Amino acid sequence: MPQTTIKIEGMSCMHCAMRVKQALDALDGVSDADVQVGSATVKYDESKVTQADLEAAIQKAGYKVPK
Repeated sequence: MPQTTIKIEGMSCMHCAMRVKQALDALDGVSDADVQVGSATVKYDESKVTQADLEAAIQKAGYKVPK
């Protein structure tokens, strides 16, 4: 199962991390999301979810994924 680490901007506390974790965990295909302030390491099933889906969930939670 692939794993990716995504940098995240705009997070300042563990509440932010929990919000992002909930958004990622809600995606079908995400098996594990380890979120710290500033980044998320996600294990996912690429047949169900894409890197773009992961980034969109983070952005929908209110944070920025730098390019």
